[in-house]
Amino acid sequence: MKTLLIDNYDSYTYNLFQLIAEVNGEEPVVIRNDSDLSALDLSRFDNVVVSPGPGHPAAPRDFGIGARVFAESALPVLGVCLGHQGLALGEGGVVESAPEPRHGHLSTIRHDGRDLFQGMPQGFTAVRYHSLAVREPLPESLEATAWAEDGVLMGLRHRTRPLWGVQFHPESVLTEHGHRMLVNFRNLTAERAHKPRAKNTAVPPSDTPRAPHPLLRSHALVPRSNPAVARSHALGTPAGAVAIPPPRGPR
Repeated sequence: MKTLLIDNYDSYTYNLFQLIAEVNGEEPVVIRNDSDLSALDLSRFDNVVVSPGPGHPAAPRDFGIGARVFAESALPVLGVCLGHQGLALGEGGVVESAPEPRHGHLSTIRHDGRDLFQGMPQGFTAVRYHSLAVREPLPESLEATAWAEDGVLMGLRHRTRPLWGVQFHPESVLTEHGHRMLVNFRNLTAERAHKPRAKNTAVPPSDTPRAPHPLLRSHALVPRSNPAVARSHALGTPAGAVAIPPPRGPR
């Protein structure tokens, strides 16, 4: 299974890269949120993950091409943290300051047990890094799926399209069952692949073949158990890889 990972200039993107590679058995392709989306044919991919990041999803500099992918792609898309907020904002939801900033805060998560949360226990622990949150009630097109102990929305899904978001960080070693959540996303993608769908999943559609985008390269995989090595790879430029830069600023 091939995943496109959109990097919102966040250090956690590398953790997502490693977890996706473990789950899929294939390294995801990483592009940054300010890449030229017109050069990219999404039909090459099975699904998309939109990474965490600093800033606000309403700011093009902070969220970039993620907004168009959520709005126009027919592929399954999972938004994490900033990606979760961007999904809600694009559907007409409200993203506002969280009741309290949560940076490295461990929360217990209650959920509806469906889709991303299938087979996961109630009250599992997840780590949060955010100062913004999606306000409830949600727009009619979205459905809430998970909440933290302080009542802040932790998960949502689109009612008619294969779009999901989580506010916490499943890719963190401090989050329980993050691997299972990504397995569920992979399985949701596979189930959808067996259903009739439109053939064109590119954003935008292309009439002529294009050369591969220069950023469509995979990072060298580093074991998740060694964050220091992972960070050095993320900030360096190994041969044949695109470095994931450090965050632009505060979340």
